[in-house]
Amino acid sequence: MKIIECPRDAMQGIHDFIPTSLKISYLNTLLEVGFDRLDFGSFVSPKAIPQLRDTAEVLEGLHLNPATKLLAIVANSRGAADASKHAPVSILGFPFSVSETFQMRNTNKSIAASFDTVMEIVDIAASSGKEPLVYISMAFGNPYGDAWNAAAVTEWIGKLKEAGICKIALADTVGIATPEEVGYLTSAVIKAFPDLEIGAHLHCHPANWRAKADAAFQAGCRHFDAAIKGFGGCPMAGDNLTGNLATENLIQYLSEKNVETSVNTEKFNKALNASNDVFLVHH
Repeated sequence: MKIIECPRDAMQGIHDFIPTSLKISYLNTLLEVGFDRLDFGSFVSPKAIPQLRDTAEVLEGLHLNPATKLLAIVANSRGAADASKHAPVSILGFPFSVSETFQMRNTNKSIAASFDTVMEIVDIAASSGKEPLVYISMAFGNPYGDAWNAAAVTEWIGKLKEAGICKIALADTVGIATPEEVGYLTSAVIKAFPDLEIGAHLHCHPANWRAKADAAFQAGCRHFDAAIKGFGGCPMAGDNLTGNLATENLIQYLSEKNVETSVNTEKFNKALNASNDVFLVHH
């Protein structure tokens, strides 16, 4: 079981700028916990996501843990090239939407043009010793009325696989998926691509997180994105942000299922307390 902690997602929609030193302190606390990956920052336009304009500076202050890979989000090949210059960054994550409307809002490109970007990122990753990861944004549907069906999602993942992508995260970007939809698509994708790493990036409400996490788990998902206390949401999707699957809830769920994780409980509780200084003070 792999848990990917996502402070980048948790921070990106906060309007008040979180001091760089505080970000560094919090991320270093998270690096002690034992997560498989830390989605720590993004190399994107500071106009698009001003909160993360200091990602390169933050990176310089991190105390690296060999057990936890650093993942950075990029929105184009220029961002991928910038991220690839930093040795500590292991994974380049790119949001590829199956919703034409959201892809334009998020990266200012069509789906077809974004697929070309994926191929460029694959080349950049290969030449710099990084791993590319693609988030299928709006994987379970969208609020814009764009056409959606599971077969189209599977078809795009097939194309991404052919392009050289081995890591996929199915993203319920605005939290609209039902548990049944999460289970159906996750199962279908895992069965269709048993050789790919298929993860779940679920945005949830407090009332439905368990049902959605359980649906993904029962469908065979063993890679979960989460964020402490469920903070986060995509500011490019709309003003009303739907938070992430809360890490503490996910850990409790996995414990109930007797699933072992690499999380150090004492260190996690320390990070849980440290999150207050980041998210309750800045909002």
